[in-house]
Amino acid sequence: MPRHIACLSYDFDTWSGFAARGMLTPTPISRGEFGIIGAQRIMDLLASRGIKGSWYIPGVVIKTYPEACERVVAGGHEVGHHGWSHVPPAELSAEREAEEFALGVEAIQSLTGQKPAGYRSPAWDLSDHSIDLMVQHGLRYDSSMMGHDCAPYFARRGDTVAADKPMVFGETTDLVEVPISWSLDDHPHFEFFRTSSGVMPGLANASGVLENWLADFEYMRRTTDWGVMVYTFHPYVSGRGHRMLMMEKLIDGLGQMGAEFRTLDEVQQEFRTRQAG
Repeated sequence: MPRHIACLSYDFDTWSGFAARGMLTPTPISRGEFGIIGAQRIMDLLASRGIKGSWYIPGVVIKTYPEACERVVAGGHEVGHHGWSHVPPAELSAEREAEEFALGVEAIQSLTGQKPAGYRSPAWDLSDHSIDLMVQHGLRYDSSMMGHDCAPYFARRGDTVAADKPMVFGETTDLVEVPISWSLDDHPHFEFFRTSSGVMPGLANASGVLENWLADFEYMRRTTDWGVMVYTFHPYVSGRGHRMLMMEKLIDGLGQMGAEFRTLDEVQQEFRTRQAG
């Protein structure tokens, strides 16, 4: 029987993403802190629909807002690794990335009592060492890459890539990749940013984004017997009123198309079972 899964995932960054960009003044920090308000609204919505989401939380956020993060756990949601700081691992030295990865694992253990099953890279920018760290720490899946739109796969490590030579593929690992896409992320659609290199306008009409997101799921239904669509939200982005209404319409629209809502950890487990069978 066809089975089509929707994953609602939440990058609970609060101010950490702004700080990682060097934006440390009161206004951008307060912009991120709105995520505490947004997170409660989102958890209320998910509870009203009986849905468990996957929440990726940087260690600095866990330590800054323990009560808000404890509410995520109390709601039965998955907590995934999202770094210690929100600095992308590709911008860190190998030594510092390893230190931050371990700190992030420790923060989640202190919050949930167990190691995380999955990782999502800050800004979706893995380094050459990131897969190794996930394997070393016993994680079961990653959700930072974009090699498919609706099918998990086993991640590779050690690819050799040069602009002027054919790519040489590395080793296929036992780490499941649950792929994501910028097109299914609220941030590029909605967030306005002014940087030294230009302006990212954001502020898209939510109805148009909703139409695209439902259409992607519909295409998956038409073309696959088993598929997974991962939607990514940031509470400080989608916790705003009209975007909360969009999230509600998305959940209801997906439900009308027969979507089954699962966490990413549940997806990677099911993928492994299917591969073994």
